[in-house]
Amino acid sequence: MSNNAGVSVRNLTRQFGENRVLDALDVELEPGAFVALLGRSGSGKTTLLRTLAGLDAAPADAQIDVPTPTAVVFQEPRLLPWKPVWQNVALGLADPNPRRRAEAALGEVGLSHRLDAWPGTLSGGEAQRAALARALVRQPKLLLLDEPFAALDALTRMKMHGLVLDLWRTHAPTTLIVTHDVDEALLLADRVLVLEHGRIATDLRVGMDRPRDPTNPGFGPLRAKLLRALGVELPAARVLEPSA
Repeated sequence: MSNNAGVSVRNLTRQFGENRVLDALDVELEPGAFVALLGRSGSGKTTLLRTLAGLDAAPADAQIDVPTPTAVVFQEPRLLPWKPVWQNVALGLADPNPRRRAEAALGEVGLSHRLDAWPGTLSGGEAQRAALARALVRQPKLLLLDEPFAALDALTRMKMHGLVLDLWRTHAPTTLIVTHDVDEALLLADRVLVLEHGRIATDLRVGMDRPRDPTNPGFGPLRAKLLRALGVELPAARVLEPSA
């Protein structure tokens, strides 16, 4: 572990039985960067994220350098149903006034009015905002997001995109989001990585200003390039002949 806010991975190999999901992987994330990680199912995206988070032990011959503290937001909010929202957010905090810290974090995600609510009464979007507050309350230098918006409806997902970008601008953690959604990657990240055969096969810089719009002329070519990297070929546009 390191107090440098960047991430460095060298020679990371992870194998499950005969399946080698990461193969001597090398990757660097700049301090404060917002990076998206794409890849086909089973390509090792979550394996890499769990290794960076320290949830899975790295092999002895790998060199993993990540900043501390690190926080993770998963696809499921993973809130404890028997604790009110503020206690879920403050869980494990070493602080003489954990409620104060939790209240500040919940205020940042727009949930000040749900401090004492039970998790079962939250909407899907509210529960995921509470999970995000639980990550932010630890003031992480590395924020890892594992498909955190996949279960949300389209409108709620758009709102969460805006919230995450606002929080990233405010706190500036190095951020890595694992997603299957190419558009989500381009809307959020300044750099998009594609995992293929256990290594980074594509490293794409997104040079569009924010806020981003899929109708932006620069969006389509980047989207097509990432889809091709994922094995999806878009049909060629048809040219309509003028009618007689």
